[in-house]
This record gives sequence, C-alpha cells and structure tokens, in this order.
Amino acid sequence: MPWLGYIIGPMLVPQLKYKPKTVIPQPFSKKRRRMSFIDWFIILFLLVFISWGVYRVFFYSSSKAKSSSSQNQNLSNSSREIRLIATGDWIAHTSVDTAALQPNGTYDYMPLINDFLPIFSHANIRFCNDPILNGGSSLGIYGYPKFNSPTSFVTDMGKLGCNLANLASNHSFDFTQANIDNSVSAWQKVPNVLAFAGENQNQLQHDAVRYFSEDGIKFAFLAYTSYLNTDAPAQNSYGVNVFSTTFASSQIASAKQDGAKFIIVSMRWGTEYSSTITAEQTQDAQWLADQGVNLILGHGTHVLQPVAWLNGLNGSKTLVWYGLGDFLQSQIPADTVFNGIAVLDIDPDTLTIDKLGFIPIYMHYDWSASQAAAQDLAARTNLHLYLLEDATQNMINAQQLNTSVDQQKQRLSSTLSADGLSIPLITSKQYLEQY
Repeated sequence: MPWLGYIIGPMLVPQLKYKPKTVIPQPFSKKRRRMSFIDWFIILFLLVFISWGVYRVFFYSSSKAKSSSSQNQNLSNSSREIRLIATGDWIAHTSVDTAALQPNGTYDYMPLINDFLPIFSHANIRFCNDPILNGGSSLGIYGYPKFNSPTSFVTDMGKLGCNLANLASNHSFDFTQANIDNSVSAWQKVPNVLAFAGENQNQLQHDAVRYFSEDGIKFAFLAYTSYLNTDAPAQNSYGVNVFSTTFASSQIASAKQDGAKFIIVSMRWGTEYSSTITAEQTQDAQWLADQGVNLILGHGTHVLQPVAWLNGLNGSKTLVWYGLGDFLQSQIPADTVFNGIAVLDIDPDTLTIDKLGFIPIYMHYDWSASQAAAQDLAARTNLHLYLLEDATQNMINAQQLNTSVDQQKQRLSSTLSADGLSIPLITSKQYLEQY
C-alpha cells in the first residue's frame, strides 16, 4: 500500500525534512498487489484511533450536556420564587418635565431613569406608584402644587418595566374626571401590565378587583388612598378609590371568593416628610392583616418608613412596607432624595414572603448655592436618578445637601430596622448575581 506512506508519513515523522520526489502518474494496472501484514496493521491502527476519537467526542458532549442540564435545573429550582420589587412615588415636578422635554415638543423620561433597566428586568412583579394625574398635553402640563403630566410619563414607566401600578392618591382630583379618564387610558395602553388600580373611569371599574397570575398563582391587587387634599375633593363616587373598611372588606371578600391566593394592597397614607408611623397607619395595617392580606405597600410620606410583620386574626402573617419614599422626582429635603427599591421573594408553593432587601437610590440635580438660597426651583438641571452606589460627594455637594452617602446609608438601615427586622442594603451586583 504505497499510498499509506504519503498519508501517514508526515503525521508520524513531522520532524524529518526531505525533498519530495516528483511523481509521474502511471496508467492503472489490472494487476492487483496483495496486502502485507504491515498494511493490515496500519489500517487496524487507524481504525482504532478514529474510533477512540469519535467515542471521546460523543461521550464528552453527552456528559457536558447532562452537566449543563443539571446546572440549568438547579438554577431553575433556585430561581422559582417570584421576585417582587416596589418603588415609591413617581412625581413629574416641573423640573422633571423640563428635563424630559425634547426639541420637537415630546417628552422622553427614559434618559433620567435608564440606569434601572437591569434592576427591573430581574424581577417578575414590578410595583410603581403613580400618584399624579397623567391627563396629557391637551389638558395642560402642570407641576406642584397640582399635577398633570404628559401621558408619556406613563409610557416610560412601562418602558422601564413597571407592570403593577397604584394610581390612587390625594392628588387624584387635582383637576377633573377628564384627567383621570386620560390617566386610566394611558395605563391601558402600556403593554405587559399585570394590573393597575386606584383611579377609574366609571363605577364598574371602581368596584372591580384587579387580578393577575404569576407562576400559576392568582394574585389580587387592591389600591386605596386614605385621604384627599382639601383643595382637591372628590367630584364623584368612582374616580378614585378612597379607603374605608366597608369598601375594602367587600373587595377582599370578592378576591377570596374568586380564588385569589395572594392579596396585595397599596395604601396612600401617613404624614408627609415623616418617617414616624401614625396611629391611623398602624390601625389600618392591622385591620388589613386581620382580613388576611399578604402584603401592604405604603406610600405618600415621600420618605422611607419602617417595615413590619403583622399577625392576622386567623394566624396569617402580613408584611407591611409603611412608606416606600420617592423614586423619580425633584424634591429638596435630603430624606426625599435618598430612598430605594424594596425587594422581596414570594414562594409559590407556600405563599410565604422571604429574602427581604433594599436597593438604595439617589435622585440628583445640580443647584448652586445662590439658586438654592433664592429657591429658584426652575434652575435645577442635570436631573438623573442613580443607584446610591454610584453617587459621589461632589454630586451631593452640587445639590446643596448637607449630608454624605454614609450618613444616608445609616439612616436607611436604621429606618428599615426600626421594628426589629434586619433588612440589608444591597448593591446592584448583589441583587443581580447573588440575591
């Protein structure tokens, strides 16, 4: 088999240098040469070598696939819990609208908040509090003390990932029912929303309980405000959900009758700019716990308030975040600028809540000392919402805030733990990779 030499020769002795001979093709001969013992040995060797290589490739691939499948199964098991995150108030102050205003007259809020896209994409249920009217430009754009934002404010909340929203607040009747109608319509157009509640276009919407499902669990979502501003009283019986035990007990009973396994209640309550829980908050929270509500998400104080576990009448347990503070806005007090995102997991098998955490945030704007002294609110520029881990002392100083990152971390930690809980402040890396 002279051809074998040309095939395996260079493979077996690559270190040899030789000058190849010129091979002159010869016509095929009908005379066949008998294969020698060496020829058969070489063929056998090649067959064994090839078979071993094929076996190794297929066996390794199969083992690797099994290992990968096992790892994916472990990941799936460890991540089966339903992740819920919750923010405080989104408020379109005039400076926020100005920062979002584009040359063509439209509004784009995403550049102010896009740092949080990875955070939101890592959760199943993403609660956001929308306490202002979103009636759109046709009804006029207004900031404090009465609010009406562009509908794109809602659109961009959806783009960030908000899929569970409260609309009920003391500002719900800042203007007219037309503003509420437009706000509800704006939320109806947001894709992939699980539920929103609190403001309504008619009595039927007012009375209805909102439901959604996650991992086979039926959730009920209820939203209320405990009060309305004195200069913004109710104009009808249905525009906003005002809390009363009669109304809430009816909706909770309906939720249970309809098969809801987990009930979330949003509550607008408390004293603005105070981290102290009021007697009314305590009373209403305990009443909701006695009705078997699983989770209460509180807001309206603009600053962080403590978190607590409450025991219900029938042995149930209720987690209460009394005040989630603010999210996107441009308020002045440091306690409103430094807040965070609540994090918790829900076990779909036991319906218990665990793995509590808090991601600190920082709402930045530039404001010189002279502008601050003159209370020139329109002069605030460079608005951007940051993770607190990305804040620097120079940024804080440019905002005329007499505080530091460490001081604010300490305040957040002590407030969260005021009721005896130990809720860690977590970084984005911890949240995305470990939490």
